[in-house]
Amino acid sequence: MGVPDDAPDIGYPRDVILASQEDACEVSCVHPEAVQHARRAMPDDLSVEQASALLKAVSDPTRLRLLSALNTGELCVCDLAAVVGISESAVSHQLRLLRAHRLVTFRKEGRIAYYRLLDQHVTVLIGSALDHARE
Repeated sequence: MGVPDDAPDIGYPRDVILASQEDACEVSCVHPEAVQHARRAMPDDLSVEQASALLKAVSDPTRLRLLSALNTGELCVCDLAAVVGISESAVSHQLRLLRAHRLVTFRKEGRIAYYRLLDQHVTVLIGSALDHARE
């Protein structure tokens, strides 16, 4: 069954809508053991909320560019502005958000703020997301 020509536009291309209809189960069935296994593996609600917020923070193209730049090593705000091509003020604003989500940390050396990725988890997250996008 196709999508009617007069169907409302919900933001997805027509071929995605058609594919999602083809990929659905044609009969309703539940596999209790698989459901029980998946439920046991589910993270707690707080972890899901925090991970979701983290992924939302990373999903912004400017923030992802900043994180990618920091994936090469520590950079100051001025360097990040030059790399990403936005103002130092805009970089600082985005870095505050990334700090709030525990993705980056900084140190001051005199009047210069140097930023780096918080830990290896962030490095892996950024690398994996970009690798996946390139495949």
